[in-house]
Amino acid sequence: MTLPSLAALTSLPATDRPDLLAAPVAAALAAWPGAAEVAVVEIDPDLADTAAMSEAYDVAMTASGNCVVVAGARAGEERVAACVVRADTRADVNTLVRKLLDVRKASFLPMDRAVAETGMEHGGITPVGLPEGWRVLVHEALLDEPVVVLGSGVRRSKLLLPGRLLVDLPGAEVVPDLGR
Repeated sequence: MTLPSLAALTSLPATDRPDLLAAPVAAALAAWPGAAEVAVVEIDPDLADTAAMSEAYDVAMTASGNCVVVAGARAGEERVAACVVRADTRADVNTLVRKLLDVRKASFLPMDRAVAETGMEHGGITPVGLPEGWRVLVHEALLDEPVVVLGSGVRRSKLLLPGRLLVDLPGAEVVPDLGR
């Protein structure tokens, strides 16, 4: 099986390099059947933000997935979801995500809380290895991408995987028009 790759970066099997992954990401990959098709690439941590990484490593924004954590409450019950959208779009939090979560108001989880609850670094949060029970809303547009670039849980690397694998992540729900 050939690992996903990008011309400017050296792809390595993600499961062989737990040192380039946040602990929850490494644990999730170790238990996930799709992990054999997931690569990790080392990057300059100062270029971890999507726009900077895309420019520095010549990666199309359409091949990158941004993961944001959103929450809302209904009847005292908090509902949390990670939204994975193509990087040239933004998650439709105020309308679509709010309706999917069935809450009156959805908002981004404060960064310090998102970092603490995921066990991942700011700028590296990924849909791989999220807390059990979290919904993972996946932008349908990412599924046809041959290689999707995602966070690895840390700023010094990125995951590469075929877009079709996103539907196999625990809690994944494909959502048309999630990104606008």
